[in-house]
Amino acid sequence: MSTTDPLPISEAFERAIAPDIRKTGLSPDFWYPLARARNLKPGRVLGVSFAGEPIALYRTRDGQVHALEDRCAHRQVPLSTGVVKDDCLQCGYHGWVYDHGGACVNVPYLDKGRTLPNGVRGYPCREAYGLVFVFTGDAAQPGFGEFPQVHTFGNPAYRTRVLDRRVACHYSFMHENLMDMNHQFLHRRLMGRIRTVFLELRCAPGSVEIDYTFERVGGRQPLGEKLMIGRRRHAPEPGVSGRRDLMRIRTGYPYQTLQFWTAGSDAPALDLWNVYVPEDRAQRVNHTFGMMNVRKPGIPGLIHLLWPFIIWFTEGIFAEDRWIVELEQKAFDDQGGDRNNEIFPVIRALREVLVSQGVAIDSAS
Repeated sequence: MSTTDPLPISEAFERAIAPDIRKTGLSPDFWYPLARARNLKPGRVLGVSFAGEPIALYRTRDGQVHALEDRCAHRQVPLSTGVVKDDCLQCGYHGWVYDHGGACVNVPYLDKGRTLPNGVRGYPCREAYGLVFVFTGDAAQPGFGEFPQVHTFGNPAYRTRVLDRRVACHYSFMHENLMDMNHQFLHRRLMGRIRTVFLELRCAPGSVEIDYTFERVGGRQPLGEKLMIGRRRHAPEPGVSGRRDLMRIRTGYPYQTLQFWTAGSDAPALDLWNVYVPEDRAQRVNHTFGMMNVRKPGIPGLIHLLWPFIIWFTEGIFAEDRWIVELEQKAFDDQGGDRNNEIFPVIRALREVLVSQGVAIDSAS
């Protein structure tokens, strides 16, 4: 399929897409990381949020992680200002105690035999990949049983960098930025002159997947890229058989992945997993969590020498991407709406997935 071939997008969706895409909230019915595991020490509490909903994470002395609504049922002050007491969380104001399910189990000054007050909401919580995941939606939905799988994490053939950054834009801009590799001109200072070659698009309910390869049309391959994914080959000429590099990007709602294989390799040189978690109720700010898994070179220990250069290179790419998506959000806010003139069918297909799987943002936000 060429980049200009039309996709089977409904007429109704075409009419709705411009005003709705940036006003679509992320569905809560999936597992989302809300913190780095290392930032939640035993016996400590951490206040986080999902789409404006405050959540208190706490870790017991024996290492178990729990999540509660971050509002005491008494005076509504944040429970994240409280203290961990055994398996429970005690409010720092009047000392009300909540178990890990959110039930109020003790009020220090309440007479014995009196009925305890109602508690707060408790959330399912899991620790994986160096992150703390929370399920804030309806546990009866399919997403509860579909915990994300990142197979290269923990594989001794890879070294992992956990990504953790705050970006001032709606999460849809992040999906579009990674999915649309036609933006290589943005990275010309770090990457040189690259031509994106579109290969194939695959669509299914709740997902969009695209394959690319690339051609260098000017400059040399940057050192940081070469250290991370190895020496890249030019794509073969049209109609000529041959091996080529392959980049595969997938939005399998609500997560996004990018894998890169150098020509002739069976294992990806780079395996990236991302999710963009809205912090505020209007969903104009997201916290990006991810795992960047880089395949180690054949020489033992060499990855540790190369790692600072890989970090420097990827930080430069991430900084340019953050700068541009925040400018997109600013343009949306300044104009009071989305005047986007999108011509790339891949992004049109992506937007249909994001809108169809998402939820409405409260108009009062």
